[in-house]
Amino acid sequence: MLRSPFFYCFILLVLFSCEEKKPIAPKTESIQKEARALRDKAIESYDKQNFNIAFYQFNKSKDLYNIVKDSGNISYVLIRIAEIHQRNGDYYGSKEILTEALQTIPHNEKDRNYPASINNYLGIADKELSLYDDAIYYYKLAANEYTDPLLKHAPLQNIAAVYIYQKKYDKAIPILDSLLQSLSRKDLKEKATPYDKSILLDNLGYAYFKNGIKDKGFHLMNEGLQIRIDSKDTYGSIESYLHLADYYSKKDITKSDENALAAYEIATKFNSVDERLEALQILISNDNTNNTAKYTQKYFTLNDSIIKVRNNFKNKSAKIKYDAKKEKEENEKLRLEKAENQLSLQRAQYLKIVSVIVFVFLVILIFILIRYYKNKNKAIEFKTSYNTETRIAKKIHDELANDVFQVIAFAESQPLSTENTKENLLQKLDDIYSRVRGISRENNSIDTGANFTHSIKEMLSAYNTRERNIMVTNLENINWENIDDIKKITISRILQELMVNMKKHSEASIVVIRFDSDQKSISINYRDNGKGCEKSMIVKNGLQNMSNRVLAINGTFDIETEPDKGFKVKISMPEQTQIKVKEKFAY
Repeated sequence: MLRSPFFYCFILLVLFSCEEKKPIAPKTESIQKEARALRDKAIESYDKQNFNIAFYQFNKSKDLYNIVKDSGNISYVLIRIAEIHQRNGDYYGSKEILTEALQTIPHNEKDRNYPASINNYLGIADKELSLYDDAIYYYKLAANEYTDPLLKHAPLQNIAAVYIYQKKYDKAIPILDSLLQSLSRKDLKEKATPYDKSILLDNLGYAYFKNGIKDKGFHLMNEGLQIRIDSKDTYGSIESYLHLADYYSKKDITKSDENALAAYEIATKFNSVDERLEALQILISNDNTNNTAKYTQKYFTLNDSIIKVRNNFKNKSAKIKYDAKKEKEENEKLRLEKAENQLSLQRAQYLKIVSVIVFVFLVILIFILIRYYKNKNKAIEFKTSYNTETRIAKKIHDELANDVFQVIAFAESQPLSTENTKENLLQKLDDIYSRVRGISRENNSIDTGANFTHSIKEMLSAYNTRERNIMVTNLENINWENIDDIKKITISRILQELMVNMKKHSEASIVVIRFDSDQKSISINYRDNGKGCEKSMIVKNGLQNMSNRVLAINGTFDIETEPDKGFKVKISMPEQTQIKVKEKFAY
């Protein structure tokens, strides 16, 4: 494997990650400080190869830099995130991030190194995806963006590496030879490091060897390895040993094995999986010792392991990006709501007074109703009625008020003369109308006569969709004529509230409701295959109503649920019902 010179980009990004200091507000300075601290922690995590932690920290840092609109650091962080994607083999994900980074780079001629680095990384991604022509295109863009002659070496060497992959050695050799000769120029000689020369010697020697000029290639590769050993570039020596192992594979298999093992040991020390796999491939191909079976087993084990690690990274990175996007949307929504509330308070203070009067009136009315029902020994009926009214009010407020406000705002802000705008407005009004009908249907009076089973089926069928199947069993086998009206009303309301709860929270595709009866009691077993939840996290409002209704007729109400294991409810009630007034309602 030919290694692309990433390190140029690393040095560049560290140098250019901070923008010129400008006077900033205290609040902005605080956010900048927090973002910088997260970015530095992410760099430290990356250097320790804790890529998942680094990915999370870079994303949090990016969100903060977005708040203060620090485009320079946003670009830097996005490039580092793309780099993590590439280290984990996710080259398509890397290209997506790099494309976003191109849109955020500072529009400043002094910062041309940013687009250069991005294009270089795009070239690396396309090279690893075997899109060689696209890779060369991006490398050329990067080379044209760089103004520093030494920094131009990175994309130009990458172009040569692509030509070697394509076996176009006659094109690769002149590029590498020209770059090697340029290091002797005065302006580059002072800035160049042993790393710059060793990688050119190694890649040029390898190109000569693959082109049939083996002795010259061997001499250059050996010279490159010696420089790496002298300069203690242990990591860089991996590539030299791999190239020499390839060279000796047709000449001296023992020496080929020695170089491949040296590369494997160093790659293991640096946890460089791709180089370990390449070294094992050479050892397996040589088949020169009794250890070939062991090398083969190591290869497959290591390959399976890296596939799992990289898939795990893709899953975690997707979740982190989703959570970050969701958090950003929620924060944006909260800021908009806050601004709207402040504007509303400034323009309509009198609405506050009206609201207080209405609130006091409602409190008095509710108090009178509660007193009335207590005096009439109907506390349980009032509690149920009150909860129903509250639910309807909340539903109207939550589901309709905001939609009506949005329709008004839409009508005020959009030209109603256009056909598309009219259609959108009619669609929104039709949706609101459908919701109002749904709320009305949920709270209609219940037929407890001969059509009781039909009304139950009709109510349940309203929740059937293409994605959700409601199945009811044994409904017709119950002798409903012997069941009193109170129990029928209770059963209907409980089923209705179960359906609402399922639709709102469960995300189930299959719902099964089974009715059973004996001489003493009736039981209803509900279960769905929804997402479930921790029992301690159950939202109590709707379930509290159901529990109250069942307890009022001396029944039992049991819930069984766990995350990702669906939702189950078992309800049992006696044949004969005696209403009892309870001042406290059990959950």
